[in-house]
Amino acid sequence: MMNLAWPELTIVAFDTETSGAYPLDSEICEIAAVKWEGGQIVSEFQTLIKPTKIMSDFIIGIHGITNEMVASAPEIKEKIGEFRDFIEGAILVAHHAPFDLGFLSVEFERFQQTLPSEPVLCSSLISRKIILDSENHKLQTLIKHLGLQQGQAHRALDDAKACLELTLNCLNKFGEEKTLAQILELQEKPLYWRHYSVQALLRNETTKTLVNAIEKKIKVDIIYQGGSLKGTRTIWPKGIVRNPDGDYLAAMDDVGGQGEGLVKRFYLGKIKEACSI
Repeated sequence: MMNLAWPELTIVAFDTETSGAYPLDSEICEIAAVKWEGGQIVSEFQTLIKPTKIMSDFIIGIHGITNEMVASAPEIKEKIGEFRDFIEGAILVAHHAPFDLGFLSVEFERFQQTLPSEPVLCSSLISRKIILDSENHKLQTLIKHLGLQQGQAHRALDDAKACLELTLNCLNKFGEEKTLAQILELQEKPLYWRHYSVQALLRNETTKTLVNAIEKKIKVDIIYQGGSLKGTRTIWPKGIVRNPDGDYLAAMDDVGGQGEGLVKRFYLGKIKEACSI
């Protein structure tokens, strides 16, 4: 597969909408994908998902998916296997792919779905190397910059279609003879599903404690060895962000017995110890 020219690949562009910013703490409320093969879209996948908790007005304001819209939607356990089957054997691409990989990997593992072995492409990273004259590399900005078809922003199917158009535009500029290996070299940052495994986090006592604290919404004491946040701190973990530049814990300081203030980054490699309170 690595030596195949990209027009010979099956490519699936996908997107998720969620009830919050961080996996484990928040949930998927919509999944969509479009499958491209032989120069055309051959199939689509789209479903709303009913989260286990009510979504906030702030989050609803971002994607426009209301609690009423998902009230009768299937639960994630009813659809995650179907989505896994849809993407089987394809090269996936998403805009800011690490965000979507973080959420989907949680659900794949929770419901005993194997993580795909194929590498993942990120249209944001690729566009930064190909489209040099754009104001920024947000999906909606790039759509307008390139004059691509624009759907409803922050709805999964329309964003997946836009991601596919953007990716094909970039790959055409890169060259039809370019192989998957060359595209991954252009992207620079490797993205594999295994890097987003929660099960891998559970094999380490420190990160296992953090995962447990996120899921139970309890505070922890940590010993941190990095920068201005160095020392022993009591924090409220919000989520673990898997990032090719370094995985980190997003957390707030313990103020008055609860988490308040700005969300801060604590890189996992610099957290020496963690203890639940």
